[in-house]
Amino acid sequence: MGKFVIKETKTGFVFNLKAGNGEVIAVSEVYSGEASCKNGIASVKKNAGAHVEDQTVENFEVLKNPKYEVYTDKKGEFRFRLKASNGEIIATGEGYKAKASCLNGIASIGKNAPDAEIVKE
Repeated sequence: MGKFVIKETKTGFVFNLKAGNGEVIAVSEVYSGEASCKNGIASVKKNAGAHVEDQTVENFEVLKNPKYEVYTDKKGEFRFRLKASNGEIIATGEGYKAKASCLNGIASIGKNAPDAEIVKE
């Protein structure tokens, strides 16, 4: 089972969503307070099953939020960001060499986030 790990940084609070094997599958932005960080976690849990908008194909269908956006970065790697219903980015993934791996990361969020415990480091 996955877990959300909250960490305090010099500028605020962040969370990582880790899979059962300890791998980080998504990271958050920096939140000003721990309470807003926990609200971000609640939003990821709520929106973990969102649809995927694949921006790497021509004429992709623009979906309503909440959604995962799959795109390629400057290095040509596949990445995703999870957007809440208000359009805010609530979690992002690492760069993947293959689109299938990126989609597996999204599937892992759907599997791990809804029941993940929250721990503070």
